[in-house]
Amino acid sequence: MEPPQLNVEHLGRPSSLLDARRVVLLHGFTQTARCWGRFAADLARSHEVVAVDMPGHAGSGAVRADLDQSAALVADGAGRGTYVGYSMGGRVAIHLALDHPEVVERLVLLGATAGIEDDDERARRRASDEALADHLEEVGVESFVDEWLGQPLFAGLRREDAGVPERRRNEPAGLASSLRLAGTGTQRPRWGDLAGIEVPVLVLAGVDDPKFAALAGRLGRSIGPNATVALVPHAGHTAHLENPADAASIVQRWMRAHPVGGP
Repeated sequence: MEPPQLNVEHLGRPSSLLDARRVVLLHGFTQTARCWGRFAADLARSHEVVAVDMPGHAGSGAVRADLDQSAALVADGAGRGTYVGYSMGGRVAIHLALDHPEVVERLVLLGATAGIEDDDERARRRASDEALADHLEEVGVESFVDEWLGQPLFAGLRREDAGVPERRRNEPAGLASSLRLAGTGTQRPRWGDLAGIEVPVLVLAGVDDPKFAALAGRLGRSIGPNATVALVPHAGHTAHLENPADAASIVQRWMRAHPVGGP
């Protein structure tokens, strides 16, 4: 039996810079590689941009993988580049940078965490994710996506920017497996490992997302001098979709200030 592989989508390449460095996008839960919208289009003006369908999602819907396995599959399927991980994708990106540093030139984390440290709290989250997976399998993807996007966390995200048709391409079994295998409750805390990341790191959060803005600050402090922390204005948890112009501008300015192979 052949090992599982992740589907990778090519979202754009600048016509005038054929040797532009690759940017790899890792999406959040219920999304797909095609959910990056204008944010990806803006980055593609100066870089080759590819996006990965994460395990259990869209073209990788049949792949079953935990966070460690997801990082290994991403490293094998997407290759070397600057990695941008949002939410679930950000958690995978942390594992990728720590366990497969040979493929990570630079790292951008958006709305991410390095894990829940308290054992009881982590167990409660794992049980909550299990119950949510059961509910997803019961109600189906269409209803679940509507419920998911109805959370206060996504209050600032306009439906037309949420990629609802793309999210509905997912299958219940795939999304449920993602929750059970790679949900926040399954992540072993990596806070103590973060200082080992040696590449430049940009940590982003929406200014209207206080929980993850605080986590962004902690991530930056834990990573150390290689980290830059920035807040995207007029945006909440899905900052790259709520304010794609400013989010992409922040990333592009940071990449220019931290060239691959530069000081």
